[in-house]
Amino acid sequence: MGENAEVKGKVCVTGASGFLASWLIKRLLLSGYQVTGTVRDPENAKKVAHLWRLEGAKERLTVVKGELLVEGSFDEAVMGCEGVFHTASPVLGRPASDPKAEILKPAVEGTLNVLRSCKKNPYLKRVVLTSSSSTMRAREDYDPNIPLDESSWSSETLCERLKLWYVLSKTLAEKAAWKFCQENKIDLVTLLPSFVIGPSLSPELCSTAADVLGLLKGETQKFEWHGRMGYVHIDDVALCHILAYERREAKGRYLCSSTVVDNDELASILSARYPHLPIPKRFNRLDGRPSYDLNTSKLQALGFKKFRSITEMFHDCIASLVEQGHLSSS
Repeated sequence: MGENAEVKGKVCVTGASGFLASWLIKRLLLSGYQVTGTVRDPENAKKVAHLWRLEGAKERLTVVKGELLVEGSFDEAVMGCEGVFHTASPVLGRPASDPKAEILKPAVEGTLNVLRSCKKNPYLKRVVLTSSSSTMRAREDYDPNIPLDESSWSSETLCERLKLWYVLSKTLAEKAAWKFCQENKIDLVTLLPSFVIGPSLSPELCSTAADVLGLLKGETQKFEWHGRMGYVHIDDVALCHILAYERREAKGRYLCSSTVVDNDELASILSARYPHLPIPKRFNRLDGRPSYDLNTSKLQALGFKKFRSITEMFHDCIASLVEQGHLSSS
């Protein structure tokens, strides 16, 4: 914590060992907050060791158990907290026998379980939920000439038809959160990040870093499917969560994204900058992927002025992969 940083209140971060949550906890501790983080197994040193290395962790971090599908599991974690950041969300990192069931129920029920615990906490001021820009992009009826904004919602029917279970899980979880919070008078703000890129604090590869690592090694399947994608630096996403929590006037949904590029443009940028890596100079184009841009003016009006560039975010990501031994430096 900087010498002039004030000591702030107590907040909770769910899914504390995750890619985003770890960065959010880092930024909260540096800002002077007392943080309670939830993980499935607080005794798993491999999963939580990186959190204890954060500046301020020994003084102001507590790590407790929290299970998404166990009602009441978050009661202890959120009690007494003024703010709750719900970042925990299931991601299928392995082949699943029933991917729809394995990702939808934990996303929706997990979110509601956290909010039910929040409802019991008389000290709560605001909940910030990490949603996704995917909750607004899976549509067939938008004008590609008009950038998407927070008023857009993905089509549940389209998600079902294309088996976009992650997109559907984030969409249903956010809608369930809005309904619950409106019914129970909980102050909710949601953040909708695009594809999050940057250095990982945990030595374990998350699904996002694994996708990027695959791209850097010449595997293009995950990126080809999208055709065009928004990208944002992990640290910017963490800072935007805190901004959405601290600004009293914050309300509703906030799209969080730096830039949107076609896959070919991304490949060109990366292959020119990292010629020693087998990054393709172009991708196979998949038909039917609509062009779009993202309008982040609402978040900028709240006070976030400048996102880091795509070259910065990939530079930081690649440096992290090299440092952690996942990628060769030459």
